Amino acid sequence: MNQNLFVSTHPLVLHKITKLRDRETDPKKFRELVRELAALLGYEATQDLLTQPLAVQTPLAPTTGVELKERIGLIPILRAGLGMVEGIWTLMPGAEVWHIGLYRDEKTLQPVQYYNKLPNVPTVTVCLILDPMLATGGSAIATIDILKKWGAKKIKFVGLIGAPEGVNSLSEAHPDVPIYLAALDERLTGSGDPWPTGYIMPGLGDAGDRQFGTGNRE
Repeated sequence: MNQNLFVSTHPLVLHKITKLRDRETDPKKFRELVRELAALLGYEATQDLLTQPLAVQTPLAPTTGVELKERIGLIPILRAGLGMVEGIWTLMPGAEVWHIGLYRDEKTLQPVQYYNKLPNVPTVTVCLILDPMLATGGSAIATIDILKKWGAKKIKFVGLIGAPEGVNSLSEAHPDVPIYLAALDERLTGSGDPWPTGYIMPGLGDAGDRQFGTGNRE
């Protein structure tokens, strides 16, 4: 059992991830489901955020509650991760968003960085990496490498569907980074499959193409 992995068992998550997989789900509905799932997973991934006391005045009397002590940064991996930002923002509208652009070389399956919008020094204390698919784990590992070099200390990965290969690679490379998913699938496609290599099986296809209405959904 991977101690770093947290796969949701919430009925709403299971219901929505099933609809997300359906090949008949159109881009508009797909984007809505991604946002909703991101919010649900974001709730689960932030249960250990630090808080501090906050005095407030209710209509009846003064009382003491809490407010978030930590500053949150959202790092969507372009482009598919963009669809998850709004869902997390509904929970934490004050979260900062920093973009890292990576694409997967279809021949080597290795990530290639083409964009980095991080400031010179960290401005947040908790980084949530957002990417719908954890396939080989290469993009997530590369992003965490960048964030740690930047100076980030507390990092979490929040995705929708993962493959065992990606989960294992990420956990081995960064055992201090917890992984939050809606589903853990069977495997990655290989050379013996009639589909492109490196896709999550059964998965949902290409999350970027299905969100933005590009590519062939067959």
